[in-house]
Amino acid sequence: MYASVCMGTCVVKLWADTFGGDLYNTVTKYSGSLLLQKKYKDVEPSLKIEEVDGLELVRKFSEDMETMLRRKVEAVQNLVEAAEEADLNHEFNESLVFDYYNSVLINERDENGNFVELGAEFLLESNAHFSNLPVNTSISSVQLPTNVYNKDPEILNGVYMSEALNAVFVENFQRDPTLTWQYFGSATGFFRIYPGKDMEYIQAATSPKDIVILVDVSGSMKGLRMTIAKHTITTILDTLGENDFVNIIAYNDYIHYIEPCFKGILVQADRDNREHFKLLVEELMVKGVGIVDQALREAFEILKQFQEAKQGSLCNQAIMLISDGAVEDYQPVFEKYNWPDCKVRVFTYLIGREVSFADDMKWIACNNKGYYTQISTLADTQENVMEYLHVLSRPMVINHDHDIIWTEAYMDSKLLSSQTRSLTLLTTVAMPVFSKKNETRSHGILLGVVGSDVALRELMKLAPRYRLGVHGYAFLNTNNGYILSHPDLRPLYREGKKLKPKPNYNSVDLSEVEWEDQAESLRTAMINRETGSFSMDVKVPLDKGKRVLFLTNDYFFTDISDTPFSLGVVLSRGHGEYILLGNTSVEEGLHDLLHPDLALASDWIYCITDIDPEHRKLSQLEAMVRFLTREDPDLECDEELVREVLFDAVVTAPMEAYWTALALNISEESEQVADMAFLGTRAGLLRSSLFVGSEKISDRKFLTPEDEASVFTLDRFPLWYRQASEHPAGSFVFNLRWAEGPESAGEPMVVTASTAVAVTVDKKTAIAAGVTFSLSSSFQCNTGDMPCTQSCEDSDLDCFVVDNNGFILISERSQEMGRFLGEVDGAVMTQLLSMGVFSQVTMYDYQAMCKPSSHHHSAAQPLVSPISAFLMATRWLLQELVLFLLEWSVWGSWYDRGAEGESHKQKKQDQLQPCDTEYPVFVYQPAIREANGIIECGACRKVFVVQQIPNSNLLLLVTDPTCDCSIFPPVLQEATEMLTLTVASAHNASVKCDRMRSQKVRRRPDSCHAFHPEENAQDCGGASDTSASPPLLLMPLCAWGLLPQLLR
Repeated sequence: MYASVCMGTCVVKLWADTFGGDLYNTVTKYSGSLLLQKKYKDVEPSLKIEEVDGLELVRKFSEDMETMLRRKVEAVQNLVEAAEEADLNHEFNESLVFDYYNSVLINERDENGNFVELGAEFLLESNAHFSNLPVNTSISSVQLPTNVYNKDPEILNGVYMSEALNAVFVENFQRDPTLTWQYFGSATGFFRIYPGKDMEYIQAATSPKDIVILVDVSGSMKGLRMTIAKHTITTILDTLGENDFVNIIAYNDYIHYIEPCFKGILVQADRDNREHFKLLVEELMVKGVGIVDQALREAFEILKQFQEAKQGSLCNQAIMLISDGAVEDYQPVFEKYNWPDCKVRVFTYLIGREVSFADDMKWIACNNKGYYTQISTLADTQENVMEYLHVLSRPMVINHDHDIIWTEAYMDSKLLSSQTRSLTLLTTVAMPVFSKKNETRSHGILLGVVGSDVALRELMKLAPRYRLGVHGYAFLNTNNGYILSHPDLRPLYREGKKLKPKPNYNSVDLSEVEWEDQAESLRTAMINRETGSFSMDVKVPLDKGKRVLFLTNDYFFTDISDTPFSLGVVLSRGHGEYILLGNTSVEEGLHDLLHPDLALASDWIYCITDIDPEHRKLSQLEAMVRFLTREDPDLECDEELVREVLFDAVVTAPMEAYWTALALNISEESEQVADMAFLGTRAGLLRSSLFVGSEKISDRKFLTPEDEASVFTLDRFPLWYRQASEHPAGSFVFNLRWAEGPESAGEPMVVTASTAVAVTVDKKTAIAAGVTFSLSSSFQCNTGDMPCTQSCEDSDLDCFVVDNNGFILISERSQEMGRFLGEVDGAVMTQLLSMGVFSQVTMYDYQAMCKPSSHHHSAAQPLVSPISAFLMATRWLLQELVLFLLEWSVWGSWYDRGAEGESHKQKKQDQLQPCDTEYPVFVYQPAIREANGIIECGACRKVFVVQQIPNSNLLLLVTDPTCDCSIFPPVLQEATEMLTLTVASAHNASVKCDRMRSQKVRRRPDSCHAFHPEENAQDCGGASDTSASPPLLLMPLCAWGLLPQLLR
């Protein structure tokens, strides 16, 4: 009875108001928010608030990015010209003797302490511009595949000829100090990199094409032949990229698509489809008699239909015939579909050692502008598959078309362990190098490829954060709709204690990040290179998906000329539409800028310090001071941003004295309430003050660079700042943090209290600053001050303070703090949801990682090094020459890995795989300030009252714990996997099929080099055994092995 009296609505309201009043007094005192608000209010008459023109902004950013990328292209063009000129002036010398710096051998000594041959002393110094790797910026070094003799005459002549590039490398870097790695990959088998460094391996690239793979599954293909055929298909799939289209048809007495859902179409050869095909290939079984003509007819029909419908690549088309022989009359098929123009090339792969059908298979290839090879062992597979890429390259080489190639985003393995995700993503620009000698004109001699890396982080610095508001951001996507850079791109995932790259991190579609755009209007407009705007209501996940913001965003977009990229800029409605402009004198600003408690956002660019080597040692604050005092006239700074920093420094200067006086007045004997106070402004200016010794801080990770969510980054404002900006002015947002991350169970939790400072001028409101402070763990854990225990100390009640997303901040049981209320008390949470006190919002994650089903796995992509996208940069070269990655062997060391492959697959079964998930977020509805109810729990009834705590995002929940309501299941905030490839019902199977067949809008490469009248179509293969002597011409362009375990 007494509990019921205590739990009356009016009584609980009194408790909540009392507790809220005390809490508000405490947080305003320690944060100094009222003083900060007053200081900005005092200067309102001198302020201007301007509306941001999103279209003008995105055009300006795009022009700046175009200028930067053009400089990279010019550097690569310089290398092309120098390489072609050097080759023109070089005469091949069979007996050439020449020493060069071999990356594997540099600085190596023999047992006598002498430098080994090709390993002379090579000065290496750590260089911050090159990710602190040891490099030599005065010269390049040469890398070779392990099976290539480093003094082969072809190699020596090529290395000697390409020495001319050293001066161009250095000159390019001096002209544009933002350049990173520059490369020359030679067709003779070596790789020159500047600045010189020690050995790593590289990945090659692919060409745009429509491919239909026909595989013979008749009875004669049993055993090793089928194993080789499967490996051949997998190898072909590995050469394909997102600009290609593919399907696979198995045939014997009849034909069948190995994926029935793809019947009659070609699908984009993106990573997911390639891996799906690989799984299905492994399940192929042999039986019956092979009849090839019906399979050929089906393949030609698909290619014809796609060409006529203007689908697919609209460039190269090819059929890959994999069989142990062809006996029936197939000539009528070619007469009907392919002769005389031979617009579809046919490549034939004779499987096994039997040569009876070699003439037939070669005839098919040679009469259809293709290439014939025989694959008798697993070791032959990769090299023989590569031949088709050489054939497809001929038209471009003969034409001498210097296409400019840009790659998708890729990750730098060197930076993964020590840098943030934005630092690891790169793109590469590359161009082909041809022989200009008259005698080689008709042969189409490709000398190699040159290229240079571009750090996407450097590109995104040209869209400064302060111009975009609290929630705004900029992003880039490719012609295929894939994300190049986006603050919501999550390329890494955690497996145990290690961060790893997601297998599909560079093929995340824009529609999978901006998923609210169900009609894909934004995606389509950007792929079509349109300039315009688009508005959309969005639900923005925060705090690793535990919370959500409801915003209306305006999207502004345009293309970046002469690249396959498009740029988007997002501004949120309300305060995100405005920019606050203040002004002050340099003298006054400098005085307040030099206070010891002041810092600047470490990721933001106030002054350019990465060009002049003398400036690289300066912090942004030091550079700004030099700029303002005219101590260094060569420094370039963002004058608008510097002006706002000076203004904020003056306005916020009194906070230092306020916090210092407060800290001095706190007696050591008194209860410790706060650890530290902290403020940040829209210009990235930061001030902080400790109320305790640094050794006593409850959460030492908070406000440090390793805790990205709490600091200003290149992509985002801090989490606490963003949350506070969406709550009423003057109110505080309380947020719960784990001291060392959620994986550290049992660690003390920290509660932060934050509020935003808004400024209004001419009825326009902008957020000027945010202030926060962290409550000490001792204050949080002291539940003796809970209002229930003070007022009803003799009663049997449960009291909780929960936030607006249902997480428990204060409980009488410390083990419940930080947990979701629905997990602790499912009955109460269920009732609160049914009453509308909380609502459930469904969110989606298209970048999730899930445990795979028993039969669904996919091979993860290894990391690549800073140089490893170089030949991947030729993704469009030779109609994007060769994408091939040898995961298990150094190039040229191919051998049977069948047994290891099975072990590798089994290991992959245990790894997390990409998946799509949906998850609930629970949001308090502030219109309901109080509620109470009775829950029928079988033999008893549970009473509860919930009351809003004023000036906060908190609720006071009082319940009667004497009634056991365990019959109600817990309400969990767990993600569930959405529709997968393993669905049971016919309806779900149909939905799955529709989704897999869907073709998203994409923009094809601008140029196509499918055929050339001068190409020698009679060079169509015929050697029965080519494994003994790999053709050097194809070596670097077909496959450089990538061995992650050898990366230093």
